[in-house]
Amino acid sequence: MRNAHDQHRNDYDQAVERQLCAFNSAFADLGLRFRWDADTLTSLATIDGEHARVVAYLQAQQAHLLNAYSAEFLSAAILAKKSAHTAAVLPTRVQASDDAARAGRPVFSISQYFADDGVPALAGA
Repeated sequence: MRNAHDQHRNDYDQAVERQLCAFNSAFADLGLRFRWDADTLTSLATIDGEHARVVAYLQAQQAHLLNAYSAEFLSAAILAKKSAHTAAVLPTRVQASDDAARAGRPVFSISQYFADDGVPALAGA
């Protein structure tokens, strides 16, 4: 029989998977050629609020995009598309960064897919 902690962990893992699908679909819808993995999303879940999470990610990992688009614009576009897939928000998870540190994982573990020029195809999306 599973205990409450195991059930909570399973529920959280399922929520992470739903959020990953929604965010990665939003990125694809906008022509952004990067994807989040579970480590990235749970690391970002230590930041309160989706907007702040997206902005923090953009500033830390996709700063080149901020030369063409404001963080506010990109975050709003991403979250609008993400909300079309799911309106749910991953709850803030304070221990996520501690879990990553104990496991020796970087806070942002991301595989990125860029065009040869390094700029995602957002314009006209």
